[in-house]
Amino acid sequence: MDTIALANYLFPNVTTTPEELEARFPERNAPEGAVITRMAPSPTGFVHLGNLVQGLISERMAHQSGGVLFLRVEDTDAKREVPGAVEVLISTLKHYGIRFDEGVTVDGEAGDYGPYRQRQRADIYHVYAKKLVEQGDAYPCFCTEEELTRMRELQEARKVNFGYYGEYAIWRDRPFEDVKAAVEAGKPWVLRFRSTGSVENKFKFTDLVKGVLNVTENDVDQVLLKSDGIPTYHFAHAVDDHLMRTTHVVRGDEWLPSLPFHLQLFRALGFKLPKYVHIGPLMKMDGTSKRKLSKRKDPELALTYYKAEGFPVSAVYEYIMTLLNSNYEDWRKANPAAPSDEFKFSYKKLNPAGALFDYAKLCDVSKNEIARMDAETVYALALEYAEEFDPDFAAVLKRDPGYAKAIFAIGRGGKKPRKDLATWKDVKPYMGFFYDEYFVSEGFPEGFDRAVIRAALEKYLAVCDPADDASAWFDKVKAITAEIGFAADMKEYKTNPDAFPGSVADVSTFLRVAVTGKTNSPDLYTVMHLLGSERSVGRIRKAIEDLK
Repeated sequence: MDTIALANYLFPNVTTTPEELEARFPERNAPEGAVITRMAPSPTGFVHLGNLVQGLISERMAHQSGGVLFLRVEDTDAKREVPGAVEVLISTLKHYGIRFDEGVTVDGEAGDYGPYRQRQRADIYHVYAKKLVEQGDAYPCFCTEEELTRMRELQEARKVNFGYYGEYAIWRDRPFEDVKAAVEAGKPWVLRFRSTGSVENKFKFTDLVKGVLNVTENDVDQVLLKSDGIPTYHFAHAVDDHLMRTTHVVRGDEWLPSLPFHLQLFRALGFKLPKYVHIGPLMKMDGTSKRKLSKRKDPELALTYYKAEGFPVSAVYEYIMTLLNSNYEDWRKANPAAPSDEFKFSYKKLNPAGALFDYAKLCDVSKNEIARMDAETVYALALEYAEEFDPDFAAVLKRDPGYAKAIFAIGRGGKKPRKDLATWKDVKPYMGFFYDEYFVSEGFPEGFDRAVIRAALEKYLAVCDPADDASAWFDKVKAITAEIGFAADMKEYKTNPDAFPGSVADVSTFLRVAVTGKTNSPDLYTVMHLLGSERSVGRIRKAIEDLK
């Protein structure tokens, strides 16, 4: 067949040449070794933890090397597109610290290598589609859905591989006259790649994460252009990655089965192959076995979950870094105040099998992260969360910012700061007792006579003095302890616990429950000082009444 004539017949309006596109999108002026990479999501509306993992890897590789990270939207499948999904994606990733240098933005686009939305690049793809036809590497296929269904049924009956190949590729070698007759009859067509591969052959390929892979050649004549002229992902990404001068492709290892076709396509187009970074899936324990995080089963897969739960952005970022590079935790311990950008991220330390998501570990990381924050920062971030998810509590926090910040300052700073908060959702239960409208008592501990508890509280009221410093205050608590026959000396109590009905720790708990409603709270002296004498005494009196 005269492939030049076929190409001109199928693409009569394509006059731009590949050489002109090469000139239009020249090699980037980037430092040697700079990584040019991208995020290329489909606008489906669901932004998940995997997007953040991929984005963080891409961002670190690009910016750590002095390179470029761009955002390209792969919207070739119009049926799956959700209105507003791109804006949600951009704002969500920005929220988590993923900064793009160019590409699609909320307001449009930025950069010299666009358009960055694939549906706006149809004329570019057609230039390379025409080239492939001219070379004999692509051809039109007029098979109907019914014919393809029958083909699949026949392959199933014969127990052979599914796909459009070999004897099943009925339009592969049709003469030009048949093609022309089909076009003139108004039959829709797709453009297919003419594969020269065989499933009998294998070749070695080196992935930057998976290492050396034994890959089976592709023998299927895959679709390049759909009947509406819009390319498939496979064709579009090859053209885009070349013209946008992508050096590294970071993507999930679910794309590995497509790799043989992608390699064929790059070769046929004459493009330099980018380096591939195929990352494993996020896993979780399900009983005694591991499984992939599931959109249907696992709410923690959605990034919106972390915002609603109140995890600080920095905590999620820190946790993901621990998943990606095992040496990050040691680095963070050695550099507690350093910006995370200073950590030397390495794709070589990525786990080829994928990372194991651990919610408890995330909470621990988050506690450490919040513990490092000062009271001003904690107040600002807790208020921001409350304004979106608990407006009534936000109003309470804003009523007296100084009071709220003083509460957050308790036990903060120093070598061993308190770690009461894992999320901003924890703030209200943690500090609610400081506000009368949220004060609720959990009740006194079991195992103590109510009359004894009441006596301890009454004795405290008889001697308490707002002017006491912490030392004088605790001396009085110890004196009350001895008066009711409890052990005022904890060493003595631990040596012979059966000799006493309780200890100074128990008396402190009686006071703590009366004042805070909880058996666990920040430093009680500081709490009572912040509440003020009047409210502290009032709560103790109320507890005494309730004990009668």
